[in-house]
Amino acid sequence: MDWKDQLGAAFGIDVPSPEQIAEEKQAADNAPRGDALQQQGKQVVHVVIERKGRAGKVATIIVDLHCDDLALKQLASELKQQLGVGGSARGGEILIQGDHRDRVMALLRKRGFTVK
Repeated sequence: MDWKDQLGAAFGIDVPSPEQIAEEKQAADNAPRGDALQQQGKQVVHVVIERKGRAGKVATIIVDLHCDDLALKQLASELKQQLGVGGSARGGEILIQGDHRDRVMALLRKRGFTVK
């Protein structure tokens, strides 16, 4: 009997085996993340302003978007077109060039996101 099993038995806790942990992790990795439209209202999206690493220029960054890259790029494209500015989308974040915090928040709320 392993020390983890003994500890779990002493406190009445079922300790999962490494195989069970690996199976759960694989199932979570394979689960579809969904698109941005499905996540509307279910998540809180944060809009922040940042200057670091941009030669003093301001960028509006939308963080905490939980969707796949294709949906993220589509949402970023729509926002950039409506604002008439440049930007990018990668890693769960959308970067919009310039200080457009209020307009971005209004557009996201209009699309059904909860924005802070």
